[in-house]
Amino acid sequence: MMNQNPVDLLLVEDNQFDAELTIRELKNHNLANNLFHVKDGGEALDFIFGEGIYASRQHLNNLPKLILMDINMPKVNGIEALEKLKSDERTKTIPVVILTSSKEDPDIQTCYKLGANSYIVKPVNFERFAEAIKNLGFYWLLLNQLPG
Repeated sequence: MMNQNPVDLLLVEDNQFDAELTIRELKNHNLANNLFHVKDGGEALDFIFGEGIYASRQHLNNLPKLILMDINMPKVNGIEALEKLKSDERTKTIPVVILTSSKEDPDIQTCYKLGANSYIVKPVNFERFAEAIKNLGFYWLLLNQLPG
């Protein structure tokens, strides 16, 4: 049975270690109560638009408040998923934060041109990564105001 509860945060990350670290850090600060994790951009799009294995999900009545997304993933990468999300009237206002190890300038430029709300390079150091996730969660889930 598909979870029909509201999803505040959709984490799109294929690296299990990075995903677990992100989820743990958000939970440590009570920011992961309504978090859902998918492993690639294709699964993220299926989840949001209620397709594929998520066809029974009440998708457009239950959009995430924030999407944290890696770029380098199998099947559909983060840039392709971002382009689809930001070109659709129903989903273009969902904040998308790119959280990736790519410091490549073309990736940064492309993501902002496609409508990314933020681009964060994952710190290699565990403490800095944990701090970045905490700050990211506080800002986007507690401080940021979304349109009605």
